[in-house]
Amino acid sequence: MTNKPSYFFLYTLLLNLFLLSSQSVTAQKVTEINPNLLNETWDANWIMHPTASNTEYGVFYFRQTVTLDSIPDRFIIHVSGDTRYRLFINGKSVSKGPAVGDNHNWRFDTVDIAEYLIEGVNVASATVWSFGEYNALQHHSYRTAFILQGNSETESVMNTGSGWKVLQNRGYRPIPVSYQTVDGYYAAPHGEYFEAEFYPWGWKESGFDDNEWSDVRLYEQGQPRGTNPYGNLYGWNLIPRNIPMMEERVERIPMVRRTDGIETNGRFLYGLDRLVVEPNSKVTLLLDQTYITNAYPVIHLSGGKGSEIKLTYAESLRYPDNSKGNRDDIEGKEILGFHDSFFPDGGPERTLQTLWLRSYRYIEVEIETVVDSLIIHDLHGVFTGYPFEVNATFNTGDTGLDMIWETGWRTARLNAFESYWDCAYYEQLQYVGDTRVQALISLYVSGDDRLMRNALLHFNDSRMPDGITMSRYPSRHPQYIPPYALLWIPMIHDYWMHRTDDDFVKQFLPGIRSVISWYEEHLDDELGILGPMPWWNYVDAARGFSRGTPPGSDDGHSIVISLQLLYTLEYALELAQAFGNEHDAARYRELIEQLRINIPRHGWNSERNLMADTPDQERFSEHANILAVLTGIVPEQEQADLMTRIVEYDDLVKSTYYFRFYLNRAMRAAGLGNEYLNQLDPWYDALALGMTTFPEHPEPSRSDAHAWSASPNYEFLATVAGIRPDSPGFSTVRFEPNPGYLTEITAVVPHPEGEIKAEYQFNDGRFIASITLPKGVTGHLIWKGMEYQLSEGHHEIDINN
Repeated sequence: MTNKPSYFFLYTLLLNLFLLSSQSVTAQKVTEINPNLLNETWDANWIMHPTASNTEYGVFYFRQTVTLDSIPDRFIIHVSGDTRYRLFINGKSVSKGPAVGDNHNWRFDTVDIAEYLIEGVNVASATVWSFGEYNALQHHSYRTAFILQGNSETESVMNTGSGWKVLQNRGYRPIPVSYQTVDGYYAAPHGEYFEAEFYPWGWKESGFDDNEWSDVRLYEQGQPRGTNPYGNLYGWNLIPRNIPMMEERVERIPMVRRTDGIETNGRFLYGLDRLVVEPNSKVTLLLDQTYITNAYPVIHLSGGKGSEIKLTYAESLRYPDNSKGNRDDIEGKEILGFHDSFFPDGGPERTLQTLWLRSYRYIEVEIETVVDSLIIHDLHGVFTGYPFEVNATFNTGDTGLDMIWETGWRTARLNAFESYWDCAYYEQLQYVGDTRVQALISLYVSGDDRLMRNALLHFNDSRMPDGITMSRYPSRHPQYIPPYALLWIPMIHDYWMHRTDDDFVKQFLPGIRSVISWYEEHLDDELGILGPMPWWNYVDAARGFSRGTPPGSDDGHSIVISLQLLYTLEYALELAQAFGNEHDAARYRELIEQLRINIPRHGWNSERNLMADTPDQERFSEHANILAVLTGIVPEQEQADLMTRIVEYDDLVKSTYYFRFYLNRAMRAAGLGNEYLNQLDPWYDALALGMTTFPEHPEPSRSDAHAWSASPNYEFLATVAGIRPDSPGFSTVRFEPNPGYLTEITAVVPHPEGEIKAEYQFNDGRFIASITLPKGVTGHLIWKGMEYQLSEGHHEIDINN
């Protein structure tokens, strides 16, 4: 049986619910940390199972009871686990983590649990797990262990130590995911196989008998980073969490699209009816979230002893030829993806939930029962993600742009967790190239800069001894994409332009120097541009670039990457000058001058009036010419003609979603910002295919939700509404709208001092602007070559051209 939805109604309704609903189910992080806990060895010990492997796959439960005579006003604790933990107080989830990092920078969480405590016996319990070799690549691990430290003597009664008990759940094992399983590179956690008969039901509540549990093994005491008296850096080097707890909220799955072997009205998806699967049955249901989401699948059930429930997850369904087609269509399609398997124990009112989140639009539920019937009372997701909120506005009266804005924001949100992610389904890794775009979206749409700060620190932590950052971090598997190391520097500059935080920015100056020094070592002394370079010199996954690598980068001379170096040096120079680092500034000037002479000498083709990709001038791309404009190598008066031509030429290697971020910057630099709205065909194409997020690449695409493709959410505000910082710290604002075909724009951008508001009307040569700047912030409006100074407060400007 197949059900066809009314997609316009559902998409609009559920999209708004997704964007507006927000309720955390964990205790709030607090900032009060006893200074001694940052500078001295903790009293609490890391605890672990006394006999089980602490490096292989394992799921463990830790518990302790604490008796309190009264409920305190505050009860602050600090907690961490390896690889992951979820802490419960009297059965309520209060904290989960730790935020991702590495062993040298191991985060601990700080929570006030007073509201969860009761007079008498209290139970502190924690699920701690490590998937061992099946951990996500983002997850570092040292030993499977858990630690809890009270903030003061009062809270120390809960410290991890000899009073704690532990049990290993032997009902878990991994379900490996391969390239073939998901048809693509995969780096996220693998599937979970769970036999419920091994679960100690009731273990988080008082009165549970844990006499058969083991006494914990005491491992080393908690050690704040840099405080080991003998300078040791092994183990967990503890530092405080610097981002908020992740949001969690119930998210209903609205539709059953297809069934086999059973009929249902779908009300069980809302907990309003039961789905009964009779003994000795095999049934299949295809559930449709109607948009891609990240959530913990939850099943509330009874009975079903000996049965198996298999959940398979996918962003989209596929035809037999492996194509995806319109993502809304299911006829003739099957699911391809990784899965979890649950085996109920036959008990009543059981709730099963995955340990790690899943990314999906479609879930195929396969159930096979034996002698016992299975009753599913409820099946839903618990959405989770970084708690970004929309604090920006972009209204134009154009419904197409509204759809791009909403879809782009969903794409960005799904790829923001404890770090930025490239794609939630396949990798869950934070790449520099992706992150620069994602961070600007966060600043403009939310105004929350904490995840951006966290990313800058992560990449700084990843630098290898010879200078460059890793391409992605945190990651247990080091990978180096040297052009991404370059882009870390403009990302630092982006932060500096949008926030006043000199001490934070200054710490990266040595890292900037080390990245530039690495590239200096690869300059060809004879040609004065970059020669062959090691590692993976990815620029864009464009058709015509092998493995995303422009010609000459691995085995010759790349004009494209030489231009990227020049582009980055301009940012590095500005930062060095701003912070009085004249020695570095002088060297950057020398390199800039050298490249400005030698790049056009070897790369500019005077016959085509184009920048070539290599000195032999046989291959051409948009990328080389975009960068030639952004670096100013092409004279200002020639830039508009060049940009117009490269967009029209069919024989150039074309930019994909990712590099269109730089294409647009070059168009804007060339005075063609009004063309931006005419460059959105790839995004409209995605919407026409039923996509509810934007993909990694134009079809065929591995990932349907890739954050670098959400760049319109930034561009609508920074380019179309034209709101950008004009000086460091966003202390002055530049208003330079590029409305294209629009007749009206209303935009709000969050600012550290308040809101920047702009309302524009464009009618028959008349331009009316209503602009409001926060207190202490000034700016200027640029319109058709004229400049109008703006002080703090509200301004009404009426211009007849």
